[in-house]
Amino acid sequence: MWDQRYSSKDYIYGTQANDFLVANVALLPRSKVLCLADGEGRNSVYLASLGYDVTAVDNSLVGLEKAQKLAAIKGVTINTVHADLATYDLGTQQWDGIVSIFCHLPPNIRLDLHKKIYPALTVGGVLLLEAYTPKQLEFKTGGPPTAALTMQSKQLIGELSPLHLDLNHEIVRDIHEGKGHHGKGAVVQVIGTV
Repeated sequence: MWDQRYSSKDYIYGTQANDFLVANVALLPRSKVLCLADGEGRNSVYLASLGYDVTAVDNSLVGLEKAQKLAAIKGVTINTVHADLATYDLGTQQWDGIVSIFCHLPPNIRLDLHKKIYPALTVGGVLLLEAYTPKQLEFKTGGPPTAALTMQSKQLIGELSPLHLDLNHEIVRDIHEGKGHHGKGAVVQVIGTV
């Protein structure tokens, strides 16, 4: 499905980094960062442009090829890993930052992935997460087709434990990220620290 979606020569979600990431990037320690489900690479390329050692993981080879093309255009280097997040090993104390931007997965896979985040972060490590909430289905401006694939702040408290959640709120904001996300969006935003 994602290979087909990314097969267009256009970047479906644009080439600019996510606004929430840009607004909070200074919170990420300047070292190794993992971008989950980074698709065509807009967020990982942005981080690499700031000097981060970035690894983008996604299950779409087409998306990752476009990520590498974008990195080359911007004159930066990113590491890409083709993997299914249902089985991907995040490692232990391996990442200084983890970025999860619109990484929408079936609930059982999401729960397993979220439980791996705390152990995968180094001491002082930071998680930046933005995802659509069930309210997004009313806006029809992008995001998953069903509420089961969305996230809510109250469920993330348990899923991301024992991370300390410095921010965990739901808001409605304007999102303009290519054709894929365009218009009002209902999102949950999380900043978690070890």
